Amino acid sequence: MSSVGKPLPHESAGLHVTGKARYVDDLVPTLAGTLHAYPVLAPHPHARVLAIDAVACRALPGVVTVLTAADVSGENDTGPARHDEPLFPSEVAFASQPVAWVLAETEEQARLGAAEVRVGYEPLPAVLSIEQAIAENNFLTEEERICRGDPQRALASARFRTAGELFIGGQEHFYLETQAALAFVDETGSVFVHSSTQHPSETQEIVARVLGLPKNEVVVQCLRMGGAFGGKEVQANAWAAVAALGAVKTRRPVRVRLSRQHDMLTTGKRHPFLGRFEVGFGADGLLEAVRIELYSDGGYSLDLSSPVLMRALFHVDNCYYLPNIEVRGRPCRTNTTSHTAFRGFGGPQGMLVIEEILDRVARKLELSPHVVRERNFYRPGQTAHYGQVVKDAERIARIWTELRASSDFDARWEAVQRFNAEHPETKRGLAITPVKFGISFTTAFFNQAGALVLVYKDGTVQVNHGGTEMGQGLHTKILAIAADALGLPASAVRVMATRTDKVPNTSATAASSGSDLNGAAVRAACDEIRGRLAEIAARRFLTEPEAVRFEDGRVFRPGFPEHSASFGEIAAEGYLARLPLFATGYYRTPNIHFDRASGTGKPFHYYAYGAAVSEVEVDGFTGQYRLLRTDILHDVGDSLSPLVDRGQVEGGFIQGVGWLTTEELVWSDGVLKTNGASTYKLPTLGECPPVFRVELLTRAREPDVIHGSKAVGEPPFMLAFSVREALRAAVAAFGSGGIVELASPATPEAVFWAIEKTRARTACTTSRTNAAE
Repeated sequence: MSSVGKPLPHESAGLHVTGKARYVDDLVPTLAGTLHAYPVLAPHPHARVLAIDAVACRALPGVVTVLTAADVSGENDTGPARHDEPLFPSEVAFASQPVAWVLAETEEQARLGAAEVRVGYEPLPAVLSIEQAIAENNFLTEEERICRGDPQRALASARFRTAGELFIGGQEHFYLETQAALAFVDETGSVFVHSSTQHPSETQEIVARVLGLPKNEVVVQCLRMGGAFGGKEVQANAWAAVAALGAVKTRRPVRVRLSRQHDMLTTGKRHPFLGRFEVGFGADGLLEAVRIELYSDGGYSLDLSSPVLMRALFHVDNCYYLPNIEVRGRPCRTNTTSHTAFRGFGGPQGMLVIEEILDRVARKLELSPHVVRERNFYRPGQTAHYGQVVKDAERIARIWTELRASSDFDARWEAVQRFNAEHPETKRGLAITPVKFGISFTTAFFNQAGALVLVYKDGTVQVNHGGTEMGQGLHTKILAIAADALGLPASAVRVMATRTDKVPNTSATAASSGSDLNGAAVRAACDEIRGRLAEIAARRFLTEPEAVRFEDGRVFRPGFPEHSASFGEIAAEGYLARLPLFATGYYRTPNIHFDRASGTGKPFHYYAYGAAVSEVEVDGFTGQYRLLRTDILHDVGDSLSPLVDRGQVEGGFIQGVGWLTTEELVWSDGVLKTNGASTYKLPTLGECPPVFRVELLTRAREPDVIHGSKAVGEPPFMLAFSVREALRAAVAAFGSGGIVELASPATPEAVFWAIEKTRARTACTTSRTNAAE
């Protein structure tokens, strides 16, 4: 019986709930004499480092050494592409940037030692906002642009026009396991690094660069991560480099694990964005022309800000056909932490801008927002603004229609209107929003994966692949794919830790592509082994290889009960016949390309779709609100693992709700003030709607993807737009019409001030009307 599509529990669920699952920091007791690293942090957002005096630090008990730039034998930089992230900076580029590291026998001794390191600084002018960066022409890259049609002429001829801007706040990853690395040097002088990283191959490359070693002398392993969400795609590299550098210098294992406060102070966030727009539209609400400028806060270095911005440009359409559009964007350079990948990778910010536009259009025309959204949907055969045909565009309307029916949207819409009419100080809002999300790395060469599958003579299997497990269930899906391909029960297959000496040159586990890429590579390797074993079985059963079946750990010839053997028996025969019981597999996504000069191409292999309906209740006195109910219908193709996929949809939605409502990053003079769980408000069980209904779309098989499945990591995040739009609807109900400007995140304070503005506008309108009469 195939494991694919069955509700298998997470492959490490038992280890998780019993506390037996090991993460990087749990491995420290396995290495005797491990030293602990602690950073010396700069207090200024921008400053020149004049001198570092560690004499007093070195005299303290337990302190072994202090790492500075003088200890780097290779390149003093961890930037992945531009080499613009010095490991030990001579010029501080953001507040709390590490300038040195203390290694000591205990973490407490290292902390006390770091407090005794004296650093001289010369403060320099700092750029602390997107607006300041724009005014000072301080950018990380040149402008990106995608254009279709003639938006300028269409704007000029449109019957209705409106313009505005929206600032979109960032978001802290807040993975449960903070950034961590553990490194040691073996007897040959090679370096082994346990790292909580989404991209072991890049971590290997950066560590080798800093140490001045060839890559084959560095091995990076990721057993599992306690969450990542994109925050460990690039930004795990520096901590691994510090641990490795310390291990090489001291010839002892070195542990780096950031405290929660240090993690929040020193790592990048979801990019804040500033969107400015002009839109022309007709009386029916159809968009005729759109011009959008997107500015992201990239922080002090490039990191992944360029592809993040490009994905925002790609996704600024969401599910809507824009016949005439010009969208431009640039990442700004500021003196903050280098902002980085985060679930959605710029897509959510771009999509939020078009949702803002559509709501403003609807309210200007006094139409229901869901009516305007539906009228602007893509239709079959239409292309996105970058020229790619929107495959399965009819699925947008199908999901929308099915969800409206299953959520009883129309009847609830009327009930909300009645409730609001009867409650002057409490209002409810109901909204439905769609999602279209392109799947593939937009950097084409990342769309490849490898695998190594080993079959042992007893019929058990080890699977190695380039993907990393961060709790998202990738290994669970890989296990099911391998078990299905070899006709084995899941218990016969073991997915191994991800290591650079097993599968080289891997891509990051990101862009929602982990199962698509690595699953296909594993399947290719398994198919090769199965083909070899089928020949062995065919000779034994006196038939052709094509007639041999592999199911439930048995290899047999259908219709001939006597022609049957265990998988282990056939594997043993294969060994005796001197057939290799191992194989590599490789996969690359076909037919993806994009020309940045023309702004056209096919950057995505396919699209994932979904929609959500959310209902909220808002208190007019305080701005406090409750999420009452959410209904979701999401497209995951033919699910590889329904339990895992449902969990990803639920978790992605709630994380999106946090970004759009409670998670506010507060900076003061370049210093992050919301640097812990007491001040940074994560969504909790209290934010989960008491009625939470999630369904996976049926009849949704995706051809040319492993087992007809679809990616599920990122697309559900944007389902949370329905909560923001429901809040906006509730705020609007406190007034008598007009555009509702709602901050992002829409904290209770922001909602309160939006209500006050709506009430004031209504009072002003009423006053003018009475005066005219």
